[in-house]
Amino acid sequence: MRVFAKLTRTEFRLLLREPMQLFWIFAFPSILVIILGSIPAFREPSPDLGGLRVIDLYAAIAIILTLAMLGVQSAPLVLTTYRERGILRRLATTPVRPVALLGAQLVMSLLTAIVSVALLLIIARLVFAVALPRHGPGFAVAFLATAGAAFAIGLFIAAVAPGGKAANTIGTLSFFPLMFFAGLWTPREVFPEVLRRIADLTPLGAGERAVQEAMAGQWPAWGSLTVLVAYMLVFGLAAARLFRWE
Repeated sequence: MRVFAKLTRTEFRLLLREPMQLFWIFAFPSILVIILGSIPAFREPSPDLGGLRVIDLYAAIAIILTLAMLGVQSAPLVLTTYRERGILRRLATTPVRPVALLGAQLVMSLLTAIVSVALLLIIARLVFAVALPRHGPGFAVAFLATAGAAFAIGLFIAAVAPGGKAANTIGTLSFFPLMFFAGLWTPREVFPEVLRRIADLTPLGAGERAVQEAMAGQWPAWGSLTVLVAYMLVFGLAAARLFRWE
């Protein structure tokens, strides 16, 4: 456990050396909420949204955005870079197994996401009176399930990508359609019925729905949680089977 804690601290220190990555993870989701909340129409209740405001919806979407950037884009690039540089191969010759480094990266990413989301929620609450999650346990379950699905997909990308550039390309190409179904450009709640049903079967679309329901005070729909767990298991097991240490 001491070695694992040291690896996790090392991952944090490496993250702190990447100012652009810090910006996208910590600042960008909150800046997005501030920009959208500055639009007067987005602060007015909408009958089409059941009396909610657009900014209320985008608080949840920004949470999903944070997890997507960490899980689908950042983690695969870091892990494939470690493999390219032979770090995982060298670890295999020591008592510290390569899987410990992989676990430390995931723990660091999850803790980073928690800090980023907490900052986002505080800003949204103080500046735009966005309600904090009304169903705390449901929000925690939705957050962790979405994080698990996003990181499982990221691990799968790291497993199949031959190198860092390929991982970055695959992650970016996956990020945009996944975030489309999570409502980044148009809230999922105003999608046509057919498109909404498709979104509910995607990992980040299901995650956005689960987080949104928990923020509204409901337990996340079991259908959404089932979709998230399915993605976590399928991609997680595939990544474990295909991941190459060298």
